[in-house]
Amino acid sequence: MRADRLIALLLLLQRRQRVTAAEVAVELEVSERTARRDLEALATAGLPVYSERGRGGGWQLIGGARTDLSGLSADEARALFLVAGPQVHAAPALRTALRKLAQALPEPMRSPAEGAASRVLVDPARWGEARSPSRPHHLGRLEAAVADAVQVNLGYKDRAGNESVRVVHPLGLALKGTTWYLLAGTCEGLRTFKVSRVTSVEPNGKPVERPQGFDLAEAWRQVVRDVDQLRNSAQVEALAEPEVMGQLRCIFQNRLTVGPPLDSGRVPVRLRGRALAAVVFELAGFGRRVEVLSPIEARDQLRDLGAELVDVYCPAR
Repeated sequence: MRADRLIALLLLLQRRQRVTAAEVAVELEVSERTARRDLEALATAGLPVYSERGRGGGWQLIGGARTDLSGLSADEARALFLVAGPQVHAAPALRTALRKLAQALPEPMRSPAEGAASRVLVDPARWGEARSPSRPHHLGRLEAAVADAVQVNLGYKDRAGNESVRVVHPLGLALKGTTWYLLAGTCEGLRTFKVSRVTSVEPNGKPVERPQGFDLAEAWRQVVRDVDQLRNSAQVEALAEPEVMGQLRCIFQNRLTVGPPLDSGRVPVRLRGRALAAVVFELAGFGRRVEVLSPIEARDQLRDLGAELVDVYCPAR
């Protein structure tokens, strides 16, 4: 008797309370003889299954017994459905797995778990954004390659539109905001690929060579740090009044580095941005409450911007 058919038969008994061999045959797509043999095998194996002959008879679990095939506690089942349930753009396999898991749970645990999935909504788009998450075309094949730890011939189109095919060792996938990325080993070391730019995925059957001590979470943190440094290479050193520190943290977030307060009460800060002019414009509204110390170009730009504002709002009379 196949293990998957055993599980399916147990779930069927739990769901319908009483079944006939004919009903089992139709549900599991086997012959009635095979269905009867499977039911007898369950009873022989020691499971609380028995049959009643005659009109209205059938097979059922003794005393309405139920078998928890998941091994999960009530809290664990609820937590799983809370996390996985709201993923409306999840792979079909995940949705199918959740349905099967729900059927495997005992009745007292099933309703709370299924209810948890419908009472949490994940909306990754920020206010004012219309973007919604979607699954890139080749994400499923990359998920399989990562799970199976198999190398793939990866077709990829770079930012300039140039296409290439290379052998990569899929090490993990990361979702940043609404964008999926593949972290993979290559002949040039660890590389990150935007999944939406992947044009083909062909497993070659060879096992992935995983770097010793590789940790996906730490590797991704390093990728984020490196990208952040590249995207925000312009730096400004300044002194800020304590009362504006909350606003600076809100505006600059991880682009802000804060030093220990000085005796004067002012706080040394380092602010980063994609371009020096962009940082200057972000700081201009703080007036004298944020004094830029360096670079000198930032001070000059703030001075010129101040002069422009004076010309606009305080014209010579």
